[in-house]
Amino acid sequence: MLLSFVSIFVVIFGLLVGSFLNVVIYRLKVKKTVVRGRSFCPHCQHTLRLIDLIPLFSFIFQKGRCRYCNKKISWQYPLVELVTATTFLLVFFKFPIANVYLSEGSEYGTLLAGYLVFTAVLIIIFTYDLKHYLIPDRIVLPATILALAFSWINPNVDWLPALIGSVMVGGFFALIIFLTKGKGMGWGDVKLGLFVGALLGWQVSLLALLIAFVSGSIVGVGLILAKKKGWKSQVPFGTFLTVATFICLLWGEEIVQWYVGMLELG
Repeated sequence: MLLSFVSIFVVIFGLLVGSFLNVVIYRLKVKKTVVRGRSFCPHCQHTLRLIDLIPLFSFIFQKGRCRYCNKKISWQYPLVELVTATTFLLVFFKFPIANVYLSEGSEYGTLLAGYLVFTAVLIIIFTYDLKHYLIPDRIVLPATILALAFSWINPNVDWLPALIGSVMVGGFFALIIFLTKGKGMGWGDVKLGLFVGALLGWQVSLLALLIAFVSGSIVGVGLILAKKKGWKSQVPFGTFLTVATFICLLWGEEIVQWYVGMLELG
């Protein structure tokens, strides 16, 4: 009963955070602060009322349109809210299993809060890169510093593997830029690599890179075959790396241990 109640709370909290992330994503592009100013319609600039800002439900009740100008509301808004609620719930259910010996006290709360913050960061980067083919410096650089600081209290990733991972993944992407003369990657990917390596540590970062490159290749080839993209079309690699990072954040250690076990059996 208690678990169900807390789960509902986590979902509601995730929806609210998702609504805020939409604000962050929009204002990053137009270079507006997120700490001041009320929400408004991006089409008619009308200030939105509380009834217009209920996560997910406002979009459904208003049939995906602004109440003031009747312009269509982007599907990004309900999808980001829904994804945030879902991922927060996954973090909530996974976290006690991954850190059972810290199941009580302030340390548990600090670690859980950290995982939720980094999940929110990944959602912002995923959406922004998918829309604009850019990794926002104002998000990824502070997140990298926070991830390195977080490694001092994270029992899953110590500070040294985090530092090595940050340098290794960021350096790997920088090497690709050097070898391809800027055609293989962008400097935003280097900065994202610094963050991913710091968050996951160097061992699990390798798994995240593998998942990102394989999934990106599969999707890229699929888009080419469907004639949605050409061979020289730009693909937002950050979207694949953020998804891979979230997977590895929750299940990376288990996947690595399973793979090592398979090698030993072989």
